[in-house]
Amino acid sequence: MERRKVDILCVQETRWKGSKARSIGAGFKLFYYGVDSKRNGVGVVLKEEFVRNILEVKRVSDRVMSLKLEIEGVMLNVVSGYAPQVGCELEEKERFWSELDELMESIPTGERVVIGADFNGHVGEGNTGDEEVMGKFGVKERNLEGQMVVEFAKRMDMAVVYTYFQKREEHRVTYKSGGRRTQVVLPDDWETTAEVIRETGRKVLGVSSGRRKEDKETWWWNGEVQESIQRKRLAKKKWDMDRTEKNRQKYKELQRRVKREVSKAYDKLYTRLDTRDGEKDLYRLARQRDRDGKDVQQVRVIKDRDGRVLTSEENVQRRWKEYFEELMNEENEREKRVEGVNSVE
Repeated sequence: MERRKVDILCVQETRWKGSKARSIGAGFKLFYYGVDSKRNGVGVVLKEEFVRNILEVKRVSDRVMSLKLEIEGVMLNVVSGYAPQVGCELEEKERFWSELDELMESIPTGERVVIGADFNGHVGEGNTGDEEVMGKFGVKERNLEGQMVVEFAKRMDMAVVYTYFQKREEHRVTYKSGGRRTQVVLPDDWETTAEVIRETGRKVLGVSSGRRKEDKETWWWNGEVQESIQRKRLAKKKWDMDRTEKNRQKYKELQRRVKREVSKAYDKLYTRLDTRDGEKDLYRLARQRDRDGKDVQQVRVIKDRDGRVLTSEENVQRRWKEYFEELMNEENEREKRVEGVNSVE
């Protein structure tokens, strides 16, 4: 994600049991859900700077989950999905699509939606009869699972965006096994796709580089560790640009050095925590651990009667006014019973 400048990444087959959020280092946080450590599991990795933009996390199953973010007044729903493989039972496949349909229907009209999923299907080459949802640059023939993807795109008025762009086969095929070739597809709507491209351009080209912010989970590292990590990152970038054996050896050497220095920093921290002066650090670590495990960091918006998220100050105030008017003028059950008794008397 650092190398490709990716801010949000949907992941599948995480195989982590639990329903949690956790910082995974380098300024990224993972929101995941799984019921079995040996199969399935989905998640969304998010850059830490966007964590405060999260309004809601929905964990439907170990194959479907979503995050709702508010970015500059725009509601963005990121859905991570993992469809059953070709050999799975039809009932399991139908359950997955039913869960995904239900999740999509719960998203209010007007909010943006992006689905990053492993659908385990081939939509195939050509688009005769399906021009409204896909292009003609797929791979090989369509199978049953691919047909389910196309039908889903039609139901949701979305597009299989990857099939609209012509590329060399080595750039289209993302997985090969036993003579079979697989291409990644991404259902999306064109408005969202265009906005993502524009936003990426603004972020990548319109922002000057500055000093890297210190990761919250590594505040206790000393300057020597921080400097070593920076040297390792620079060596990694150099190796990515020029894959020589010399650059690889330099990167591996710095990688080992960082591990040693981080281990020493851990030892110093644990020693300090056992002292009276380390008590504050202990509480700080505990608060950080508790904060990192929460989905939503702060409540910044409310919903209207229909479940739509309100973000503008005017709409939020109006909704609070409606809420308190209803609260103050609504009779509770106890008052109704008392009035009933008085009327009988």
